[in-house]
Amino acid sequence: QLQASGGGLVQAGGSLRLSCAASGLTIRTYHMGWFRQAPGLEREFVATFSRSGSGGTTYHADSVKGRFTISRDNAKNTVYLQMNNLRSEDTALYYCAASNIALSGIRDARNYKYWGQGTQVTVSS
Repeated sequence: QLQASGGGLVQAGGSLRLSCAASGLTIRTYHMGWFRQAPGLEREFVATFSRSGSGGTTYHADSVKGRFTISRDNAKNTVYLQMNNLRSEDTALYYCAASNIALSGIRDARNYKYWGQGTQVTVSS
């Protein structure tokens, strides 16, 4: 089970930190990703922290690179998404997800087996 939290309403230029607490799975053995979905649009890749067996490397979408940072705390079995310099176009429902497929597929939401319930991020301009 994945429990996402930390969303809210923030002004443009502000920051939020999302958390994804996992139970029943060990995050270091999965690729842990963040995706987002705005109304009327497809679910979009945001960032992934690859499983330790695949190097434990972070990947970020070009649209958030330099502003968002994914991290994980293995002791707490929790993944984070630090979001800085937020823009109105970042407004979406943010989901955390877990996958154990090949590294080449980590940007595709269809490859993620476990999903959290989503947390809403709204950025006002």
